[in-house]
Amino acid sequence: MRIYYDKESDLLYLRFDERKQELINRRVSEDVVLDLGAGDRIVGIEILDASRRLDLAHLMPVTYELAGPR
Repeated sequence: MRIYYDKESDLLYLRFDERKQELINRRVSEDVVLDLGAGDRIVGIEILDASRRLDLAHLMPVTYELAGPR
């Protein structure tokens, strides 16, 4: 996963799949757009006006946990 932030346009982009592929954009709210790839899989999430929606100063470092079987 990659995280891109464009300070000039205040756009945050989370990219989950770096493979080159055709994408369809699906707006889910005024400020959030999903990039969908093959099979309607989410490839990326674009957040407009990101500094108003998120505390960007605390965005990094990113941590994650893998859940075990339930």
